[in-house]
Amino acid sequence: MTGFARATGQDAACAWTWEAKSVNGRALDVRCRVPAGFDPLESAARALTAERIGRGSVTLNLQVARHAGQGRLVVNRVVLDQVLALVSDLGAAATVAPPRLDGLLRLPGVVEAESDEDAATREAREAAMTATLRQALDGLVAARAAEGARLAVILGGLLDDIAGHVQVAAAEAAAQPEALRKRLRDLVAQLLEARAGVPEERLVQELALLVVKGDVREELDRLAAHVAECRALLAKGQGVGRKLGFLAQELHREANTLTSKSVDVALTRHGIALKVAIDQFREQALNVE
Repeated sequence: MTGFARATGQDAACAWTWEAKSVNGRALDVRCRVPAGFDPLESAARALTAERIGRGSVTLNLQVARHAGQGRLVVNRVVLDQVLALVSDLGAAATVAPPRLDGLLRLPGVVEAESDEDAATREAREAAMTATLRQALDGLVAARAAEGARLAVILGGLLDDIAGHVQVAAAEAAAQPEALRKRLRDLVAQLLEARAGVPEERLVQELALLVVKGDVREELDRLAAHVAECRALLAKGQGVGRKLGFLAQELHREANTLTSKSVDVALTRHGIALKVAIDQFREQALNVE
């Protein structure tokens, strides 16, 4: 499910903002971007996300702005010398212009904020940033829950459509025996016209085979059972996306079998409409966590 949330915080030295957003995904995929120097927050961010969200592609972004007069920017000579050495080594083989100074200064780790803060101050800031991240994740979960409530209404309506098609198909299935008898009469007429001697036992076997192939009661019963299970999952509300996806596949399989067994045009037509409704349900079920 999709969602977006933002939370901010600050201390005496800097202000920060966490942004959290998610889009649909088959499994949980967390991507975290933090400024240089705040790398320890990344593992905590991934763990906190996994505690709250079970499915989807989640992106976390931390932005930090230091207050005026707090710390000064310095060049990390070790990193810069390494970059310049690489430029020199590749210079003879490269066919592009050498890098500009502003480009070098934008490379991660070349420019750092110098600070005389002690470890306790940094730990306190990281703890405060983690608390802000929890707020952002709480907001993201709330946004996803709101979308889930709207999606539940849509899925419920699609289940109503599926159940309606199943009921109509059950009524049409009552005409199957007459259609089977007509098919058998046509077959007998063709055999008689061809002057082929057909034993009575063979006719009985053909009739039994047609009856078995045309019996769709099992498919209709399973379709109704799957619809009831989908409704129960929607009522449960959380962590049901994968089960809904599986049931959507089962619904589609039963609808395919129903259509293939049909010997009546009206039943075939309703079977096709049933498959269309199930496809719509399956697409929406992919959005559910």
